[in-house]
Amino acid sequence: MARFLTIADVAEYLNVSAGQVRTLIKNGEIPAIQVGGRGQWRIEDAMLAQYVERGYEITRQKIAAGEDL
Repeated sequence: MARFLTIADVAEYLNVSAGQVRTLIKNGEIPAIQVGGRGQWRIEDAMLAQYVERGYEITRQKIAAGEDL
């Protein structure tokens, strides 16, 4: 069964602010579901792992293309 993380959990994991996580959700970069009351968002741990892996892949592509990081 999937484990669901709060915005605060994800922010701590990524070492960013909760606002930045909300922006990632709003932009569709990290899929999330709204549960319960207003502002209660949850991110499945597998979706977070996919987001991180996409970031690594983008970095690998930039390095291969000789782009500045």
